[in-house]
Amino acid sequence: MGLLEDMTRRVRRFDIIDVKLAQMCAFFLALVIAKLIPDIMDISIWWFVVLLTVCAIKPFCVFWNL
Repeated sequence: MGLLEDMTRRVRRFDIIDVKLAQMCAFFLALVIAKLIPDIMDISIWWFVVLLTVCAIKPFCVFWNL
């Protein structure tokens, strides 16, 4: 089985909660990247890192069948 077929099979197990959490994870990752550029935001980067980690836990477990 090819890489794309395997990833598609894994992603199909996601329910709506997993999809939305993955979207939030991508959003917070974008905020972390934006935070690395000085003077764009004044919020501590650790808030974004914590939110990124929290949102990534359930989709990660479903994807890897844990």
